[in-house]
Amino acid sequence: MSEEILINVTPQETRVAVMQLGVVQELHIERGSNRGIAGNVYLGRIKRVLPGMQSAFIDIGLERSAFLHVADIWENSNSGIEAKPIEKILFEGQNLLVQVIKEPIGSKGARLTTQLSFAGRLLVFLPQEMRIGVSQRIEGTEQRDALRAKLQAILPPDHHGGYIIRTVAEAKDDAHFAIDIAYLDKLWSNLQTAAKTASAPQLLYQELDISLRVLRDFVSEETARILIDSRSTRNKMLEFADNYNADAAQLLEHYTGARPLFDMYNIEEEIERALSKRVDLKSGGYLIIDQTEALTTVDVNTGGFVGVRNFDDTIFKTNLEATQVIARQLRLRNLGGIIICDFIDMDNLQHRDAVLEEFKKALARDHTRISVNNFSSLGLVEMTRKRTRESLAHVLCEPCPTCKGRGEVKTAQTVCYEILREIVREARQFDAREYRILASQQVIDLFLEEESQALAGLSDFIEKPISMLVENQYNQEQYDVILM
Repeated sequence: MSEEILINVTPQETRVAVMQLGVVQELHIERGSNRGIAGNVYLGRIKRVLPGMQSAFIDIGLERSAFLHVADIWENSNSGIEAKPIEKILFEGQNLLVQVIKEPIGSKGARLTTQLSFAGRLLVFLPQEMRIGVSQRIEGTEQRDALRAKLQAILPPDHHGGYIIRTVAEAKDDAHFAIDIAYLDKLWSNLQTAAKTASAPQLLYQELDISLRVLRDFVSEETARILIDSRSTRNKMLEFADNYNADAAQLLEHYTGARPLFDMYNIEEEIERALSKRVDLKSGGYLIIDQTEALTTVDVNTGGFVGVRNFDDTIFKTNLEATQVIARQLRLRNLGGIIICDFIDMDNLQHRDAVLEEFKKALARDHTRISVNNFSSLGLVEMTRKRTRESLAHVLCEPCPTCKGRGEVKTAQTVCYEILREIVREARQFDAREYRILASQQVIDLFLEEESQALAGLSDFIEKPISMLVENQYNQEQYDVILM
């Protein structure tokens, strides 16, 4: 399936959209003020070792300390003997070479590993290993063995370090492998040199920016072209491609159209839809996607779709369509962690199996690691999607200051009753001459109409006048009771 990659560049941020058949499949945003740190290598200093949690907190120069679990310490995972407790390996004040494997998310700091890895176009370099692995997506024992043998033949006899052969390497020749090896060797050599004179905490290696990662990670045999609306970014990418991925150089095009690139392909509208809880299906059904701190839920509904044969067929077709849309929305919104999909209940077991199989096929196109369980006894599909960075909503949005993230606001009537209770509390403590209510237009209007008797009754009860004033800057939940 042919795809296009569109890159929109401004001084503040770079946005990348991956398109297939004119539809956005993936969206990546990187801001200069908040560039991601996954893949970065730091010389960190251990601040605390917690034997009870078998973890350590490490200062790598960020606002929050980063987190290292004992399972992510290379000596433990590769020694071949019984793992040592963390207090036998690390001590407070120790300097340690670490790599970020998960971005800081919410209130959690970055997650670290001491097992370093560096991604190239065809290979992932593992400087502490000596083995050659092959991507699980490459099938067939003979093909996997042939790739190992090809790489082994290119490597010099005294070469140190291991590799994982990536999926895109399957059809590449020796020259492409040699370019990748030289690039990764130089990267590792530069990092080792920097580490000798560094003082913790210090950044030693920074992952490529998003425009160059496009050339390394996103380009495939299906990529027809890469459109960039910045001449300088296109030139930077062209220079990188000429030295590192010559096949991609011919795909780079500078977009010079009068309309903004993302407007031309309706991507701005797609971003707005990706921030909405509701996603409409072509059949008339819809999804409701709710993202919480612990997990994400996806609810499938038939909506206005009534079908043409029977109710079971209507449900089956809606669920089948939903599998494709859910898989795309997970990529587009970059939803990770635990995900619960509530498909419409199906009594037919063959329909259930077909929906689950179609769902797994749709998810197989995702570059992120995914695990999917079968339908549970409650008819839910539980799955996990690896979370390495913030979701689209967390990048572009913040909790609403009015509802504070609840997604709902109190009704004007609820606020009216809160104000009445507040006046009673104040009247019991203070002997004011008058009480004045400052509130939004909706609340004051309710006091003047439906709740006028309640307000008059309270005034008689406390034997003090109550006046009102509209405060246009207040939202519906805000109010003040002023003692005059």
